[in-house]
Amino acid sequence: MSPPPENSATAPDQVTEAQLRDSLRRCSEPTIQAALAYRQTKDPSHTLPIVVGIIERYVDPELRSKLTDGGEGLRLIEDLGLDSLTMMEIVMLVEEVVGLTISNDELRGLLTVGDIRTFIDRKAAGLDTTPAAPENNQSPATA
Repeated sequence: MSPPPENSATAPDQVTEAQLRDSLRRCSEPTIQAALAYRQTKDPSHTLPIVVGIIERYVDPELRSKLTDGGEGLRLIEDLGLDSLTMMEIVMLVEEVVGLTISNDELRGLLTVGDIRTFIDRKAAGLDTTPAAPENNQSPATA
């Protein structure tokens, strides 16, 4: 008797290229290529193109230019008009593509494109992703 196949179910970190392309079917080819490269190398330089490409999929066409011009400080709700349901869809796709999970508590701290990229980079590296408590920080905007 031959042994059963070692990986009969596909683990999240062993998603095939076809499965990844299917998940990202409405994203640009550079987004797909960045996702494929990230899955192979875990190189954090690929996370920003993945995040921007996935967000672009959900943003109104007239606001998409903001993604290329706005940088990492671009606010997801205020600048791009994303609602909470859309944010959940984006998070679920990012989770699938990068092979990480994002809890609801973690999601609350992700307000900008840069927040998402930094969160993914830190989580993938096994670093603390907990944002600093607001009462410990003085906001420069209050002056």
